Amino acid sequence: MWRAARRPYFSQESNARMLLASASPAIALFLRGLELTGARPKELAAATVADFNGHSLRLSHRKGRPAKLRVRHVVLSQDGIRFFIGQAADKLPNVPLFTEDGEQPWRRHVWAREIRAAISKVNETARGRARIPSGASAYSFRHARISELLQMHGVDPLTVAQQTGTSIAMIERAYLRFIPAALQEKLAALKDA
Repeated sequence: MWRAARRPYFSQESNARMLLASASPAIALFLRGLELTGARPKELAAATVADFNGHSLRLSHRKGRPAKLRVRHVVLSQDGIRFFIGQAADKLPNVPLFTEDGEQPWRRHVWAREIRAAISKVNETARGRARIPSGASAYSFRHARISELLQMHGVDPLTVAQQTGTSIAMIERAYLRFIPAALQEKLAALKDA
């Protein structure tokens, strides 16, 4: 996974894998959901079983002044579909997809504490680039997903913006360095035409 914006990041994909392996089962599931969707942690924490329709996940957040509710449907990969089917199994529609303890939806201070504990556990034995920055957070999974979609998978910025609920302006400001050179050339050719 790659650096994005100004927040701490995972210097390599194995960092995220080590973090997931060192985390408690409940937070590992929550972080995996963030990894598959690029969602803001608060959005995913609020998602219920009814928000998953079998191929996409309905997420919402408040943005702007005055704050308006922005709703989007994140299209999931086959891995994402299987993962969310597992999360929704045997749950009523109004139940949160992810919980701290089987009932309580994730709260920011609780997921932050759990992630710090997992980072400490990884960094006890990790050295060099294998260490996870102490400031990494649940939001780092969002940054990593956006960067991965742009760099590794060559997904166009408009689609990434729609999938992750951000703007093209934010993609340009924070993630432009991850758009492959070939895509930049195509965009430049369009601008000149």
